[in-house]
Amino acid sequence: MQSNPQEVDRLSAATRLADALALQRAAYMARPVPDMAERRRDLRTLQRFVREHKEALCAAISADYGNRSRHETLMAEIFPVQDGIGHAVRHLRRWMKPQRRGVDRKNFLGAKNVVIPQPLGVVGVIVPWNFPLNLSLLPLTYIFAAGNRAMVKMSENSRNLTRLLMAEMPRYFPPEKLQFFEETGGVGIEFSKLPFDHLLFTGSGQTGRAVMSAAAQNLCPVTLELGGKAPALVCDGFPLRTAAERILFVKFMNAGQICTTVDHAWLPQSQLQAFVELAREIMPRRYASLATPDYTSIIDEHSFERLLAALDEARGRGAQVIQLIPGEPFDRASRKIAPHIVLNAPEDCALMRREIFGPILPLRGYTSLEQVIESINAGDRPLAFYPFSHDRQQVQMLLDRVMSGGVSVNDALFHVAQHDLPFGGVGASGMGHYHGHEGFITFSKLRPVFYQARFSAMKFLAPPYGKLAERMLGFLIR
Repeated sequence: MQSNPQEVDRLSAATRLADALALQRAAYMARPVPDMAERRRDLRTLQRFVREHKEALCAAISADYGNRSRHETLMAEIFPVQDGIGHAVRHLRRWMKPQRRGVDRKNFLGAKNVVIPQPLGVVGVIVPWNFPLNLSLLPLTYIFAAGNRAMVKMSENSRNLTRLLMAEMPRYFPPEKLQFFEETGGVGIEFSKLPFDHLLFTGSGQTGRAVMSAAAQNLCPVTLELGGKAPALVCDGFPLRTAAERILFVKFMNAGQICTTVDHAWLPQSQLQAFVELAREIMPRRYASLATPDYTSIIDEHSFERLLAALDEARGRGAQVIQLIPGEPFDRASRKIAPHIVLNAPEDCALMRREIFGPILPLRGYTSLEQVIESINAGDRPLAFYPFSHDRQQVQMLLDRVMSGGVSVNDALFHVAQHDLPFGGVGASGMGHYHGHEGFITFSKLRPVFYQARFSAMKFLAPPYGKLAERMLGFLIR
């Protein structure tokens, strides 16, 4: 009987992954709690790898995209990783310190409660293509800070970067500490089936459901960083030019291919046209044409065609589609689509139903904040929310009534770059947190330890129960 090549590849991948996990787990069992010196050494080694390969990393990511702005890679991948590692090194001593907790009176005199953060073991990381360096090495920062080992599965759209990591990283970390894996067909499925001690997935909600289902077979805890339709809301009275400059910067960075970008923006109905005119003024100064290397390509042909189809559908159903830079609206050879604004998109069109993940910004007008709040709350809870207002009471009201994974007030995206803030979704946009101290906690077991005193009054509560036990219980239950 002739074997199925895909099945052979899947079985081969499963064997390689299982062997890698067995190697790392054996190393963990031999040394389950690395000291602070080893953890700091791992973090600084990770930092050194990025520093020594900075230009090669930028080039590999650009090759995977077709064209990825070098400055966007430096700003959104290289810098956050280097800065995040530095933050972890500075705070590691405090993070690792056992926490003394109060002792309830029922434990009597001399007892002690301590919470000890200890490594979980081996952590799996599944990385998307949009910020592949940031979303692989920044989690590793907290995984290593917590004393764990890691296996990292990269995206099929990040082949150049993956091969660079697989070729160079073994010079910095042994395989029993860290291994990267390329998606060669079936690897992702088998990876999510492994009995990790924790699994971090970043990607779409649809794939996230499949990953969580596979992990559940091993009762493997998961952190899911998904996405959604993150709204910006410009409140009446906020300076419109400031809002436009900030929203447009974030929306068209990486050609809109960011899970926390502004998916769509709400503005007072009377300010829609003024926002459009500001966008027509601002955007050509930032991107003179599609040919500029500062403007990033769409990642692959499928995504390119999906975005064009969504624009065509909205246009065909009466929406006003506005191109924001001169020249052709798109270029197939480079897979670039010009920045667009869309007005009056039908509620049930693709642009309004699913996460856009591209350089298209629908604008929605409102006449009352209640209308916006009800619309946002009628959908899935977004990964981010961006209110623009200088009215503190108004901002607090919006924070109270609109739930999201994170918030940047009077800007967009920047909560993600703060290393002292946890990052994570809620509901359909994800579960769990990492970044900063919360990242250390996520990849640690907060292990409660009770130390009994030399003398324990519990012996007076042992059966057969008598009057002394009755009096002691009466004292405790008051």
